[in-house]
Amino acid sequence: MPTTSFVKQTVNIYEAKTQLSKLVDLASSGTDVVIARAGKPVARLTSLDNQGKRIINFGALKGKGWIADDFDAPLPDDVLAQFEGR
Repeated sequence: MPTTSFVKQTVNIYEAKTQLSKLVDLASSGTDVVIARAGKPVARLTSLDNQGKRIINFGALKGKGWIADDFDAPLPDDVLAQFEGR
């Protein structure tokens, strides 16, 4: 079973505010930065380098669904009355 190891650094919110540019550089180099408030982790700054561009496959669901012929037909009076609160 493969395991993923990564380097992690924890900083408090004040340090993150004052050194954001440095922390972004650190994250982009592969180090996860955990931002903590009162010692409790609240956010993670991580690299997006491993995020590939999403490929759009148009028509992938063609033929998988259908819309009824009367989809846009007027509603029956009793159903319409319930929507209108009558």
